[in-house]
Amino acid sequence: MTETLFLASADVDDLAEPADYVAAVRDAYRQVGEGAPAEPRTALFNRDPAGMLTAYTAILPETGAMGGYTYSAGFGAGDAWFMTPLFDAESGEPLALLDGASMNPFKTGAAGAVAVDALAREDATEVAVIGSGAQARGQLATTATVREFEAVRVFSPTAEHREAFADEFADRIEPEVTAVASAGAAVAGADVVITATNASDPVIDDADVEPGAHVTAMGQYNPKKNELPPELIARSTYVPDIRERASRDAGSFLAALDAGLVDEDHVAADLGEVVSGGHPGRTSEDEITVFDSGGTGIETVAAAHMLYERASEAGRGQPLDVAPASEALTGR
Repeated sequence: MTETLFLASADVDDLAEPADYVAAVRDAYRQVGEGAPAEPRTALFNRDPAGMLTAYTAILPETGAMGGYTYSAGFGAGDAWFMTPLFDAESGEPLALLDGASMNPFKTGAAGAVAVDALAREDATEVAVIGSGAQARGQLATTATVREFEAVRVFSPTAEHREAFADEFADRIEPEVTAVASAGAAVAGADVVITATNASDPVIDDADVEPGAHVTAMGQYNPKKNELPPELIARSTYVPDIRERASRDAGSFLAALDAGLVDEDHVAADLGEVVSGGHPGRTSEDEITVFDSGGTGIETVAAAHMLYERASEAGRGQPLDVAPASEALTGR
């Protein structure tokens, strides 16, 4: 038998700060940029009850780990469960099974923060956040660690939600966080724009995004939904998390493609290529850059392995015995 570790969200939710997630995820994207394998998600949609089962994986040889997410969302319970198997990349043995819910906003936010660090102007000081849910919180908490921002403006359609978001972050990060009454008011003058919504149509106007801005869109991984206007994609240096994902489920890119504003060669690079130095990313002060984040096994494995190591050192989790195929796969 092989001993592995089950880690509940409560076992890991206090083991890392936002900057820790960013460091782990940055190194993971570097590895992928240098050739480590990662695949875009596979998503299966059920009609009745409506729900999604999705999975994505990656191998990080230098980290020494591989695995990813398998999670369900919707269905009869109307909820979601994030199961995260983690394996040893050298031996192939299972290391852990994590309840990946609590780490999700931080690992996803860390991918956005790595992109901001790689693509935003060095002198960026103002941030716009469109959205006020868990993913928006994770994006801002991590992004705030990569630049010395001075001001953050947040908009979401429900006034109480955006005001509560601003109040919460008043004690979490250094820059002043203000709730504003429109997306245009948030985006005007912003050096970094973050969209983290469940919207099917663009949540910002192309004309509001000023030259030199960086945009991170992380709310959608559905070919029929696009948070960003096609015109913005067309005038940007477009960088997805995984290059192959752009033509699969990156709705904002596909909308621009369908409108005839771009072709498939419009993908400048993926984030791993930029982080590893294979692509320069931003090349001018006036350039608009877009990072399209749909969620990958890259940040998932990086974050899960970091938490697994820290939980192991702290003596947390419950051991599980898993039979290898050499013992249990007998056909008898």
